Amino acid sequence: MKFKIEKNILENIISMVQPFLEKKDNSTITSHILLKIIESKLLIRSTDYEISLEIKNINVEDSIDGIGTINGSNLLGILKRLKNSEINIEKKDQNIIINQNKSNFKLPSYDHKEYPNIENIENMDSLNINSIDLMNSIKKITPSIDNNNPKFELNGALIDIEDNKISFVSTDTRRLSISNLNNRSNKIKKIIIPKKAIIEIQKLFIEDSKIVYDETTLIIYNDNIKFSTKLINGNFPDYKRIIPTNLKNNLNLNKDLMIESIKLITSIFSNIKITFNKNSILFESLDENSESKTQVDINLNIEKEFYIAVNAKYILDFLNLTNSKNIKIGFNESNMPFYLEEDNFFTIIMPIILEK
Repeated sequence: MKFKIEKNILENIISMVQPFLEKKDNSTITSHILLKIIESKLLIRSTDYEISLEIKNINVEDSIDGIGTINGSNLLGILKRLKNSEINIEKKDQNIIINQNKSNFKLPSYDHKEYPNIENIENMDSLNINSIDLMNSIKKITPSIDNNNPKFELNGALIDIEDNKISFVSTDTRRLSISNLNNRSNKIKKIIIPKKAIIEIQKLFIEDSKIVYDETTLIIYNDNIKFSTKLINGNFPDYKRIIPTNLKNNLNLNKDLMIESIKLITSIFSNIKITFNKNSILFESLDENSESKTQVDINLNIEKEFYIAVNAKYILDFLNLTNSKNIKIGFNESNMPFYLEEDNFFTIIMPIILEK
């Protein structure tokens, strides 16, 4: 294997595949990146067994077909120190040689036959979702995915495919976020994607991608990139029973007004109380050691005063992911879960319980 490539092009690609490497044990094959030259095109693969990324059709010069592996972290460290000009990479015996002008580096190469393959897409079911819609939907629910929950199903996002809609669902037990799309032709299925995969998907794909899956794996790919993730094997909680069927009050509020008011009082402490009156909204910090408050005069046309107490981050996460000028807030009673909605995206938030 031998090829010549611009240093900055290769550095950008090797940086992209770093999250897919095994970082704790440099002796494993998955701490390495697979390099493969086929007919003057470079293919690069990286995997930690749970998620995988393959980038192909990379243009190179002066190439000889072949295959080898190289430690991904060490390769990136070398590339960052080289100048922005062409570099030569060649496999000799059981080593990879990197050369630029009078600088030379030699790193060991493992047996490429031991390198894991990305699953074959044949015999997998297709998930007929526009890739832009997929990205937008998972972006909205990402903040609500839990971390290190003993119920491992919560450490991922559910894609719940029903007859007439597809729901993207996540919860960290303090809030539940759901983004809905119309189901065009997909069969009924529930898929749980790990949080790490959800985050990496958003970095990679913009358009013209296809999605396939089976019981254990989901793959997203186009002509140049193939992403693969293992699925979480488990049963996601019955989220529908948390969704309120009737709400006493629904208010349409200006998003920018909400963001400005909340940020104004949360510079020191994140827990807040928002009181809704007939003619105003009062925003107050719940910090016992200081006082922060601001009031907005607005005609809400509600029968009685109502308040919500909450970690402001949960509301701001929702507001920052919306596109409309106005959002809807729905509630029944103080100290009860409340509902934030914009079109096909909504979040239900558990409040901080205060003494009335």
